[in-house]
Amino acid sequence: MLDKPENSLDRRTLLSGVGAAAASVALLTDVVAEQNNPAAQVADRASTIRIKSLHATPVGPKVYIKLETNHGITGWGEIDQLEPNTATALVRSLFELLDGENPTRIEHLWQKVFRAHRDMRGGPFMVHTLAGIDMALWDIAGKLWNTPVYRLLGGPTRDKLRVYPSPKATKTGAGPLPFCGTPKEIERHVQLIQQARKQVGPDGAVMFDAHCALPPPFLIQLASLIAPSEIMFIEEPAVPGNIEVFKRLKQAIHIPLATGERDRTIWEMLPYLQERCIDVLQPDCAHTGGISQMRKIAALAEAYHVPLAPHCVTWDLGVSASLHASAAIPFFLIHEYYPTHTPQGLIRKQWSVDKEGYATLPEGPGLGCEVDEKVLEEVAKNPKNPWKWPTRGRLADGSIADY
Repeated sequence: MLDKPENSLDRRTLLSGVGAAAASVALLTDVVAEQNNPAAQVADRASTIRIKSLHATPVGPKVYIKLETNHGITGWGEIDQLEPNTATALVRSLFELLDGENPTRIEHLWQKVFRAHRDMRGGPFMVHTLAGIDMALWDIAGKLWNTPVYRLLGGPTRDKLRVYPSPKATKTGAGPLPFCGTPKEIERHVQLIQQARKQVGPDGAVMFDAHCALPPPFLIQLASLIAPSEIMFIEEPAVPGNIEVFKRLKQAIHIPLATGERDRTIWEMLPYLQERCIDVLQPDCAHTGGISQMRKIAALAEAYHVPLAPHCVTWDLGVSASLHASAAIPFFLIHEYYPTHTPQGLIRKQWSVDKEGYATLPEGPGLGCEVDEKVLEEVAKNPKNPWKWPTRGRLADGSIADY
């Protein structure tokens, strides 16, 4: 038998070496594949983010809140339709429940605040304030993951959102008025609707806002003189609180009825749907508990084939939050928006309204808005419309009326 050369390899050694090399290559391939495989990257990158501070600024009739985190990401929210000094004090107090929390646990924090005190659950002050907090939390989440909020809500269900007032959509109304109207008073309201119809044409939308200021007998008188096809809906036909009134109006009026701006959370919206006395729901993102509640209300309404026509009298920050929620729901009709409400230069938003009356989807991460804090400070010092308690609810005899 011939001796093997010293530098020669036998078959077993060779195969052993090739196997080791192949194993190494396979291991390296697995590591690279895992790094490039999105399904393997499931760790919560936001697990270390925490809320560290809250700043609240009363600005005329609004309160703007800024939530700051330890990662340098901030979120903004708008508190609307509350006495601003009281709302400012409340949101600063509620920060005790948010301090040190992970802002991406939005639903958890919503429930934590809403259920914090058994005797202060619900109501306008708690829920409107919570709405501003909720907007800011969604703003942070979108910025953290560099995506618009509506993407976090399941993505857009439409390419644009119809808004009013516009050349093709307008709202009219009047009040307060006594329980029953004279022919002259009724005719005046009929003329308001006819003028609005002439303004938008036969292919436009006319809405009539009763504003809870036309009592049921007056509204029944008025509706009897209007063709159901003339107006899209009658808004706020009655004061919330007694579902039986809405049921009575629904039986007597053959025009679609809408309400919801003064109702808060899913629990106050549900009776309208269960009793089938409303055709359109009008939740306000800043009144009903923020984006988190609007998406739940939309799901409830969808089950009853009732669309949303969101009420909205906020400035552009609050409007943006509402548009994000509206962009991601299936049953949507039209959205309220008044561009002149926002102080000049306060909000830089990444959406616009075209000449046909459609808003583009908000762009950019989070709510897609930037607040100019210098302008905010100036407007806070010299608000164009400082807060004052309303004095409009009076009838001719001096009695107090709803409005």
